[in-house]
Amino acid sequence: MVGAVVGGYLVFVVFAFQTLIIDDKVDEKGPVFASDLVAESDDMPAEDVDMPAEEPAESVEPAIQTLIEGSFVDRDHPAEGIASVLTDGTAQRFLRFEEFATDNGPDLNVYLSSAPLGSDDNAFDDDFVDLGDLRGNIGSQNYEIPEDVDLDRYTTVVIWCVRFGVAFGAAELA
Repeated sequence: MVGAVVGGYLVFVVFAFQTLIIDDKVDEKGPVFASDLVAESDDMPAEDVDMPAEEPAESVEPAIQTLIEGSFVDRDHPAEGIASVLTDGTAQRFLRFEEFATDNGPDLNVYLSSAPLGSDDNAFDDDFVDLGDLRGNIGSQNYEIPEDVDLDRYTTVVIWCVRFGVAFGAAELA
């Protein structure tokens, strides 16, 4: 009986709290769109970006544009960085994190929520779109936004801990 309690305690400590002291760093380059355009970022010099061959002078070359962006704010954990929605002029869009950092934790996901930034934590998972697992708690990263997601409705980016039902950080897209 004592062995089961000690074993259960060790499993809980290893899986629940080890992520709080270990950082998962990522450094993804700008997203690559289906049009073969690559988004530049401050941490990615222009000479590192493969751009399409030059077109004749009369055609307009597509470009990556920032539709909306916001700064992360602390919720139940510290969070910082910029969340931007990028497009190449088509229906394809990416959510990009720059200079991003938060605490690590178990089962963190990236949500687009309809709840305003100042809402209680329990409102963020009432009406949301799950963009997938957080790739790292530190660094630049990209998440493709499904074409049918209405960004006039889902205006808040939330780093959501599925296991404990809390928001680590959030950013209002404006």
